[in-house]
Amino acid sequence: MLSEDLKGSIREAYGAIVERKSLTPRWGQRQMIAEIANTLSRIPLPGETGENLPAVCVIEAGTGTGKTIAYAVAAIPMAQALGKRLVVATATIALQEQFVNKDLPDIRESSGMNFSFALAKGRRRYVCLSKLDRLMASSEGESALIPLYPDEMREPLVADSLPIYDTMLEALGRGQWDGDRDNWPDSVSEDIWFGVTTDHSQCSGRRCPNISQCSFYRARDELQSADIIVTNHDLVLSDLALGGGAILSPPEDSIYVFDEGHHLPDKALSHFASFCRLHTTIAWLQESKKSLAQSASVLNAIESAQRLLQSLPPEMDETIAALQVAEETVAGLFDEAELDDSRGDQQLRLEHGLVPAVLIPVAAALTGRFQKLSSALSRLENLLEEALDDDQSGAGKSEVETWHINVGGMLSRAEAALALWREYAVSGEGEVPPKARWITLMSSSGQFGFELRCSPVLAADILQECLWSRAAGVIVTSATITALNSFERFVLHSGAPPEANYKIVESPFNYSNAIFAVPAMDCDPGDAQAHTAALVEMLPQILAPQDGSLVLFSSRRQMQDVYQGLGGEFAARILMQGDCSKQEILRRHKAQIDGGQGSIIFGLASFAEGVDLPGDYCRHVVIAKIPFAVPDSPLEAALVEWVEAQGRNAFMEISVPDAALRLVQASGRLLRTEEDTGRVTLLDRRILTRRYGRSILDSLPPFQRQLG
Repeated sequence: MLSEDLKGSIREAYGAIVERKSLTPRWGQRQMIAEIANTLSRIPLPGETGENLPAVCVIEAGTGTGKTIAYAVAAIPMAQALGKRLVVATATIALQEQFVNKDLPDIRESSGMNFSFALAKGRRRYVCLSKLDRLMASSEGESALIPLYPDEMREPLVADSLPIYDTMLEALGRGQWDGDRDNWPDSVSEDIWFGVTTDHSQCSGRRCPNISQCSFYRARDELQSADIIVTNHDLVLSDLALGGGAILSPPEDSIYVFDEGHHLPDKALSHFASFCRLHTTIAWLQESKKSLAQSASVLNAIESAQRLLQSLPPEMDETIAALQVAEETVAGLFDEAELDDSRGDQQLRLEHGLVPAVLIPVAAALTGRFQKLSSALSRLENLLEEALDDDQSGAGKSEVETWHINVGGMLSRAEAALALWREYAVSGEGEVPPKARWITLMSSSGQFGFELRCSPVLAADILQECLWSRAAGVIVTSATITALNSFERFVLHSGAPPEANYKIVESPFNYSNAIFAVPAMDCDPGDAQAHTAALVEMLPQILAPQDGSLVLFSSRRQMQDVYQGLGGEFAARILMQGDCSKQEILRRHKAQIDGGQGSIIFGLASFAEGVDLPGDYCRHVVIAKIPFAVPDSPLEAALVEWVEAQGRNAFMEISVPDAALRLVQASGRLLRTEEDTGRVTLLDRRILTRRYGRSILDSLPPFQRQLG
């Protein structure tokens, strides 16, 4: 469904933006607009029969393409014509804020298109007025509210938190604050903010007496009438994990745009992983048992609650006993394992995702225990919800709501633990692909405890079930999606349908303005000590004192060793990741360049992506070595193990494409505008001497090359 009228509307909108902003039309931008419009034309109108092809488009748009204008100009008219809501998800808050505060208003004004938009955030970004009221109700700051994670996040001191909470309450009452953390004028520590916010498990929703003043629901109501919802990947995935339509519009009524979409598979894995810390879960159950005993005077007034209140403490005792058995069993597994003593936290990865036979019955028992506990807490939560609706329940509404929040938090934690133990109550044999399972011996302040984790190794099945098969349309775009000039890696990790449209749109930048160099060296990173010594010797020779430079490392240890080896006046110009925040490093770096001084940033992976240092701020990017994945990542190891078990070459299929993608991202820190010039230097001769090196080299942008 791409009528001539609709084509005309898209052309007119793009032409208006180009004219009013005095832009030069870009061929890549026009390619992207056409690809998105053609893809979304696969979505049938109500009552029509579709082409039976997925309205999914994956576009790698090189830096400088202007992809924001391209997907907005194509997707907004298409979504309006189809009666769908456009959901634009970015990977970072900075991109989200730029899109809402600058890009969309500018596009609306310049294009002549008429549309509304709203920003969607999760509950944790908003203050919970009910919690705030309860914390302020006591003159001493004590509350009947139970902290959701008292074992993992310390409670703030009353002297620190109460003045802030009081100021928040006053600002809300005067209409000077909307309850959004991002709009609070001062910084708030995580523990203080966490105490007055909530998640879906603790929220009583429309039953809450403060619903008319609720910051989250006010913001959510604005979404219902917006043509475009701007949010982040995490919130979209949270909504999909809840079945879709819980916070955002249902997938079937939505067209999604995932900007920086190469993050989507990894984000999905984190949302569908599970974990349980044994020692802190025991502590939480002990505290919850005490708290429930205090609730008797309030909850006994609710019919049928007494029996549940009597049954829950023994259920918790039995669950604690089962967890203690699990601790002994896991400790035995660590005693038998050969571990790397050089690691801070000892880690036991279960090969091929297979659960040891001795642990399966223990996990099965805990699955039963947490199933019973979750069931009882769910019934109690339902009784409390009914009491909130029943003026004749016999219990005070305020007390009932307090315990609804408390029980909701208990239920959420019990269900999270249940999800983990279900994954360990099976052998894991026959899973395709297998799941990654690992156990970590954690040490903190002299105390030891075990953490069990389970995660899918690929997000393909997850995204197929909740996104690709359900959404009206999906656009995935980023400057770096392909690896080795192919979409195969993205398809493997994301499960994007083969029938989707895949397109590479070249960057308009003139890469001949920059040089990619691999200097002569008599060592490679395989000899870590010699390679570090070579970096110490070479960096002062290749980095011009007056330039803005970025040196990227794959290892924190090597970064620190090189810094220590340099010393003196040269080291004084270095801003090293970890010494202060990323934002502060970038601020100081720009200030030094603006002041006519040279500046060098030493950074790790987070500086290899999403860092924008145009012009003189970055004339030289040095990459210490080809960025292969950290070898001890349990997820990477499990995926490699699975590929090799099939007789395939995991290094060539997984490690090399991943490293090629990261190298392209790191090299992309150099040219940020069409006028930029500079140099990328890779201090790793494996790109020239190893068989895989040529394919990685050929996947890089077409820089001039100086290969020593």
